Amino acid sequence: YFADKRQFYEGDLKIVRDGQQRWLSVPMAPEALWPQVRAFWIERGFTIASEDPKTGVMETDWAENRAKLPQDGIRALLGRVLDSLYDTGERDRYRTRIERTAGGSEVYISHRGLREEFTTPQKEQTVWVTRPSDPQLEAEFLSRLMVRLGAPEEVSRTALATPAARAPRARLLTGADAAAIEIDDDFDRAWRRVGLALDRTGFTVEDRNRADGVYFVRYVDPKAAKEARSFFGRLFGSGDEAGSAVRYRLSVRQASPDKSVLAVQTATGAADKSEPAQQMVQVLLAELR
Repeated sequence: YFADKRQFYEGDLKIVRDGQQRWLSVPMAPEALWPQVRAFWIERGFTIASEDPKTGVMETDWAENRAKLPQDGIRALLGRVLDSLYDTGERDRYRTRIERTAGGSEVYISHRGLREEFTTPQKEQTVWVTRPSDPQLEAEFLSRLMVRLGAPEEVSRTALATPAARAPRARLLTGADAAAIEIDDDFDRAWRRVGLALDRTGFTVEDRNRADGVYFVRYVDPKAAKEARSFFGRLFGSGDEAGSAVRYRLSVRQASPDKSVLAVQTATGAADKSEPAQQMVQVLLAELR
């Protein structure tokens, strides 16, 4: 099918990998899978911040990255009591997207992170800034979800192997009517990659139509959303920032047997080459390369 694609089987439940991208293939309809995925995140101490069964998207609230706590003997002895004395200075949230397939569902998990940084040499004040998405954390939670759904742990752990580096597979498309990206994949793979890129970069996907190759999204101009805002305030789409979001359509179409094009359109479907549209493709290109 393609050279670096690998599948890790446990019956019909498998993790599929294409480069840095992984997803879980489940022989279960989204309606039956949804409550199990929801329970999975709650069992791991996360709060569900938003969920929309219609679009198949569920997002956790921000939580401290406890994996970064020191693992010394004292902490092991005192356990949770000592945990309360530490703060890792990192926060994580996860978005789960469930897509219907002919045989059941595909599950995608994307990570977004924040890091606390001092703003003065005296270290008297801090702000929260974004840090890169971590594909290994995404793979870890896919593996754990696979176990939650019935796979033996030794089978699921195989999926955590780090994929080999690969050449860039996307680039800006010049000379087009709209802000656009050329992707070195057929439509099916391009559609998956664009969906994960949207999840990782924090776009709000209001709806999608795979048959027409369209994602309906909301996007906030970075000039209206500075990173140094309050962590629990407006940094990622609440408060006033939600009101400044503009609706767009992202069109994915196959241009040749091994290439597809992602183009930005206005909410009415017209080609869009505006400055915000150019910013959008730059953000997505960083994830699609």
